[in-house]
Amino acid sequence: MPASALETSLSPYLRLHKDNPVAWRVWSAEVLAEAAATGKPIFLSIGYTGCHWCHVMNQESFSDPAIAAVLNENFIPVLVDREERPDIDQFYQSAMPALNLPGGWPLNLFLAPDGAPFYVTQYAPKEERLGMPPFRTIIGDAVALWTDTHAKALEQAGMLRQQLEANNGADVSGPPENVQLDLAALRIAQRYDIFFGGQIGTPKFPLTGQLELLWRAYLRTGLPQYSQLLFGTLDNILYGSLWDHIGGGVFRYCLDERWMVPHFEKTLSDNAQLLDILCGVYQINRSALVKSRAEEMVGWLVRQMKLPGGGFASHLDSQSEGQEALYYVWSEAEIDSALTGTFTAKFKSIYEISREGNFYSRNIPRRLALASAPTSDADEALLARQRAMLLAARDKRVAPLRDDKMLADVNGLAIAALALAGAVFDRSDWVAEAVAAFNAVTATLGEGGTLRHAALDGARGEHGFADDYANMARAALQLYEISGDKRFLAQARIWVDTLDAHYWDDARGGYFYTADTLTAPLLRPRFYTDNPASPANATMLGVLSRLILLTGEQKYAERAPRLLRAFAGEAPRNFYTMAAYLNGAETYSMALQVVVFGARGSAQTQELIRTVWGKAVPGRLLVVVEPGDSLPASHPCADVGMQNGQPTAYVCQGATRAGPIQSPVQLSQLLTLPQQRQAGV
Repeated sequence: MPASALETSLSPYLRLHKDNPVAWRVWSAEVLAEAAATGKPIFLSIGYTGCHWCHVMNQESFSDPAIAAVLNENFIPVLVDREERPDIDQFYQSAMPALNLPGGWPLNLFLAPDGAPFYVTQYAPKEERLGMPPFRTIIGDAVALWTDTHAKALEQAGMLRQQLEANNGADVSGPPENVQLDLAALRIAQRYDIFFGGQIGTPKFPLTGQLELLWRAYLRTGLPQYSQLLFGTLDNILYGSLWDHIGGGVFRYCLDERWMVPHFEKTLSDNAQLLDILCGVYQINRSALVKSRAEEMVGWLVRQMKLPGGGFASHLDSQSEGQEALYYVWSEAEIDSALTGTFTAKFKSIYEISREGNFYSRNIPRRLALASAPTSDADEALLARQRAMLLAARDKRVAPLRDDKMLADVNGLAIAALALAGAVFDRSDWVAEAVAAFNAVTATLGEGGTLRHAALDGARGEHGFADDYANMARAALQLYEISGDKRFLAQARIWVDTLDAHYWDDARGGYFYTADTLTAPLLRPRFYTDNPASPANATMLGVLSRLILLTGEQKYAERAPRLLRAFAGEAPRNFYTMAAYLNGAETYSMALQVVVFGARGSAQTQELIRTVWGKAVPGRLLVVVEPGDSLPASHPCADVGMQNGQPTAYVCQGATRAGPIQSPVQLSQLLTLPQQRQAGV
């Protein structure tokens, strides 16, 4: 690939490789056609800018002329940014279980000309290290396999191709009865760490889909075991090293079971999904910790991730100045210097700062040791001022590289989370940020009924994926629910129409990840497992459920149950990686609608609205019907309205209606779970 093409790529990751002696190409139909015509195999390397070991391979191996010469002579080298082409990445990651590999990045594959892998590796050092073979040896083995034992290489590629086709082409449909929410919650809970929270073992990820499943299970059943796992996990995340106590937001994961040593990458996706969880938990317990962390996270999003033209960048790298964590860790002397004139000993005691350090002779600020120790309001005010002083000092450092790609799918997650947080915490400025980001994404990536996946520096990618449409439709419906602005509802319907026209699998149900116009690797997959965000086939269960309630249209009522059945056969076998699908299934089966009749400008209407946002109700849809508006004729509230000229609420589940309700207290009591569900409303 010419250096000029790398330099103008949408991907900062590809740009970082512009000076490599490797003759990189990008994934395209032309590359596959060339490989097929010449019989030359492909070397495919998949990574992204936030991946530490991807940078190491770039610096060690891909910059080495001798290694490049072997790759160029024997393969067509193709470089892929997993964020720019998540379809390529997710497809080949699905081959890892067949090879007894865990997946991850960098992912380096040697492909037959048809795209089937015959040899796979992950990070490999330039020279032998800790028993790991050097990359040059791996390349030599792949060359020898292809040239000296060609039949064996083709056999290996054929076996992996069959495995990929079996994984991605299988019919996993089943009856809705297969989706057993209580059993799934029990099985997932059994794999959670009762002492430190999170899944048992290492590394530890937030796994927000599973946290939402535990949240829903607690609200559905009232069993305290679920709340203990949920709150215990969040306490360790929010007090531990996964949380950036100086700048806000969470890192990617922790290497240890006690949440003490993080991998310092930050992604928009992880933080947006955790913000959703914080909103739901705050609705249950009104935790001051959860509220402050939500404020800190939104502060980080707006301060450090907001793009100049609106919308949000995709992630922050884990390293700066060539060193991982350098931006985030402190010596005791640096802490003392930055906090001169304050009660420094208090901060160091609470945040576990010492001369010896807790991370390679330096310190990661964390509060695990004293998490349960009470602190006064005055102490918390001092600590907040000290954190601000440290943030000002940290801002003078060389910041990690920010990947400024605007991605539609992860921006959809952030917009929906920001809007929800604005409603739950009564912050109209957060809702305004969500609306501004939505406008920026639609202006930059939208074109009629289509979405592009990525944009950078004014240039746009050529195609969107199912997750782009699903997440942005969900964000649009969240904004409609909060603002009542009908343009959001109209835009959500347009994007769903595009999904149905170009992504729907007529034969088996469910959505393909790629459109019918895009060249895909080997076949078009339907993704339904968490990766780590909710896949479109899970997200769309919630989107379609809301559109059924909002419009009453038959096309949505027919598509939603087909989508549910399309993957229900896998649900009993795959609880652990289908949390988002299970959550979507609950929304579809138990969706609850609160209809408030009244002018939004009325104080009484606003009291009823605030009551709804103050209660934890999974699958909730709030609809405000202002004077002059109407509901679909099939709606259970189509024949009612304000009583005695006063704002009035009704609660509907299925064809059942409760109300009229004009008292916020009465509405709050009705929306308290699980009692509400037991009442069958």
